[in-house]
Amino acid sequence: MDNSSRKRNALLKKLNQYSEFVRGSINSVCATCNRAGCICKKKSSKMAYRLTYKDSRQKTRIVYVPRSKLLKMRKMIANYVKVRKILEQLVELNIVEFKQDQS
Repeated sequence: MDNSSRKRNALLKKLNQYSEFVRGSINSVCATCNRAGCICKKKSSKMAYRLTYKDSRQKTRIVYVPRSKLLKMRKMIANYVKVRKILEQLVELNIVEFKQDQS
C-alpha cells in the first residue's frame, strides 16, 4: 500500500467517526407571544433556540431546537466542521494523486 492510499484510508476511518452531523447555526430568540401587556414581555422570558440552515435549493430553513437537545445539536454542528475539513483533505489528496497519474 502506498502512502496516499494509507492517508485516504485513515481519513475515511476518521470520517466514519462523525456519522451525526448537521450544517447550520444556532440562534437564540426571545420567546414572546407579541400580545400587548403580556407577562412574557418581561426580561425573565425564556429563550428559544432555532437551527438556521440552507437547503439544497439555497432556501433558508429554520428548525426549532428544544432546550433538552441543544447540546446534541451543537455537537452535531461541530461534527459538520470536522467532516468538512476531512472532505477537503480527501479532495486535496485526490487532486495530488490525479496529477501524479497524468505524468
